[in-house]
Amino acid sequence: MNIIQKDKELLIFLNNLGNEYWDPFWLTVTDQRNWIPLFLLIMFLVIKKFGWKKGGFVFLAMIILVAFSDQFTNLIKNSVQRIRPNNDITIKYQLRTLISPQSFSFMSGHATTSTFFTVFVILLLKDAYKYVYFLLLFPMIFAYSRLYLGIHYPIDILVGILIGITFAKIYFYLFNKLDKKIFS
Repeated sequence: MNIIQKDKELLIFLNNLGNEYWDPFWLTVTDQRNWIPLFLLIMFLVIKKFGWKKGGFVFLAMIILVAFSDQFTNLIKNSVQRIRPNNDITIKYQLRTLISPQSFSFMSGHATTSTFFTVFVILLLKDAYKYVYFLLLFPMIFAYSRLYLGIHYPIDILVGILIGITFAKIYFYLFNKLDKKIFS
């Protein structure tokens, strides 16, 4: 069994489940700017739980998290240099692609960063807000949009999610260490 071939076959199957009716929805989902209301809600919840002083520290940690994740993902993409499915001549004509990024595919920055950010936020807020786990819908929908659009392979998404979860747990541990030194 060739895992790369199976990865391509799974993408073709998932991508071809789409149709023109849903295309505008998934194009909206994949654009980070359309998630600003969610980020504003998270900011509100952070301030409500921690107050302005510690909340500012949390925001700074979130900004560093996103910047680190973005740079790490770019490092991996530029090191691995896996061509995106929309640019892969062996399958691109079997895909429904609505956008055509030219950068590399492995691993998905959308999946990595959204999972990293969301799991970190959940770890921060889980004791204060019972429904905070609903935030997991964000990275799941956000990451799936990349398959729908035919611009990432399932392995790109899966690895991004796993790396995001791992980084979030490590980052939360380090955040708590620093938090205790600063606010104790």
